Amino acid sequence: MEQNQLDRETFSCSICLDLLTDPVTTSCGHSYCMKCIKTQWDAEDQKGIHSCPQCRETFTPRPVLKKNTILAALVEQLKKTGLQVAAAAAAADHPSAGPEDVACDVCSGRKLKAIKSCLVCLASYCEKHLQPHYDSAALRKHKLVEPTRNLQENICSRHDEVMKMFCRTDQKSICYLCSVDEHKGHDTVSAAAESTERQRELEERRGNIQQRIQDREKDVKLLQQEVEAINRSADKTVEDSEKIFTQLIRLLQKRSSEVKQQIRSQQETEVSRVKDVQEKLEQEITELKRKDAELEQLSHTEDHNQFLLNCPSLPALSESTHSSSINIRPLRHFEDVTAAVSELREKLQDVLRDTGTNISVIVTEVDVLLSEPEPKSRAGFLKYYHEITLDPNTTYRSLVLSEGNRKVTRMNQDQFYSTHPDRFTYWEQVLSRKSLTGRCYWEVEWSGTVSAAVTYKNIRRVGSGTECGFGFNDKSWALYCNSSKFGHNNIWTSFSGPVSSRLGVYLDHTAGLLSYYNVSDTMTLIHRVQTTFTQPLLAGVWVRHHGDSAEFLKKI
Repeated sequence: MEQNQLDRETFSCSICLDLLTDPVTTSCGHSYCMKCIKTQWDAEDQKGIHSCPQCRETFTPRPVLKKNTILAALVEQLKKTGLQVAAAAAAADHPSAGPEDVACDVCSGRKLKAIKSCLVCLASYCEKHLQPHYDSAALRKHKLVEPTRNLQENICSRHDEVMKMFCRTDQKSICYLCSVDEHKGHDTVSAAAESTERQRELEERRGNIQQRIQDREKDVKLLQQEVEAINRSADKTVEDSEKIFTQLIRLLQKRSSEVKQQIRSQQETEVSRVKDVQEKLEQEITELKRKDAELEQLSHTEDHNQFLLNCPSLPALSESTHSSSINIRPLRHFEDVTAAVSELREKLQDVLRDTGTNISVIVTEVDVLLSEPEPKSRAGFLKYYHEITLDPNTTYRSLVLSEGNRKVTRMNQDQFYSTHPDRFTYWEQVLSRKSLTGRCYWEVEWSGTVSAAVTYKNIRRVGSGTECGFGFNDKSWALYCNSSKFGHNNIWTSFSGPVSSRLGVYLDHTAGLLSYYNVSDTMTLIHRVQTTFTQPLLAGVWVRHHGDSAEFLKKI
């Protein structure tokens, strides 16, 4: 196309700006249409000077011009080529309909691709044959849509009419005659109205889908962030755990070295002390042997006078500075140390076993994915049931445990309990033996003045202050059954409705969820708390007056 444009400029007349017609060439070399240059020079006849319109060269007298036959032949050839190019361009601008295209219904011979379909004419049109729909006032009212196949499906097969109605009763398109015939009395509307309504529903549905896509994409992003957080937390915990265990190993090695050093030091002291006594005894033995030899020699003296003379001069036997008999203890010199170290080993093994079990439980209960919904029925809660037993070492002195340490009752006299650092000294409270993590559910049957609580293990036990009482501090959460109140950090919330004698407690430690229920087949929610638990929890109860009791039930 660029080459064709260049040829047209080369063989165009600079006066009329069209392709040369009967081209002539002046002596200066420029070419014009014969008619154009004659008209130009006719106007210059009065001046008597004729010039070239391009280079302004003058000619006197007026030149006689003749047709340039070679140039004329070239222009004629250019015209033919231009027509072919124009036809090719037209074919490119108006392509034939392909197998997948909707063809124009009016075109004869080569079918062009349709650009619109008319729902009134029930025909499809190419650009050329569509033009009357734009030019004619009557046709402009027709409904034009994107090219559509099978337009005959819009014709009622029974009445041969365009189906412009829709029967909502039968959910099908119908024509006007159908609406007054077999669909008489049905809920019918125009097809346009039904289409508009469904388009609205479609847009609403798409909106919902797009919103859900956005929500899911956010969820995916959150989950990816959670994966990264899990990996970071796990890596840091492994690193910290290795450091702690390394420190523990070094501590044991240091303690082992200290014990070894103490034993060796004591060994040296004791051996030195024994050898010192041994040396003195050996010296005494030597002296005694010398004296025994003297006495033996004296005993052999036959001269009585000489014997009597020497015998009184013998010095008296000096008292031994050491016991006449050494009491050696049974061979248990350092064996007591071995026993003590063995006892330490057993205690350490117990601690490591219990702590290791707790750590394993905590690790296996790590649950950072989307939490499961809270159960709706008692059967759902029972999947997470924990049979809780109470710790005698935490029991207040006037509380008595029974039923396998599952039931606690308040007595009017103190019991003979040993002193223990875990025991509550003022508050009538008791805690469970094992910690609670993950998802847990338990049931408490109560009577009197009772509170059901969960608490961190490090709640204070000694004293009458609020730092010890369930619900009065930031380490515990307590529901007071008879007064319909819930407390945490000494902030109290009242709730409506009584608490049944059987109370269900659901804990999702990971999700920070604590819920209390009246137990029945349907389970009635009493109170729910959403928070963040930073440590494992213990279950506990407060039993206020003589005869009041609370029992943690077995799973039925």
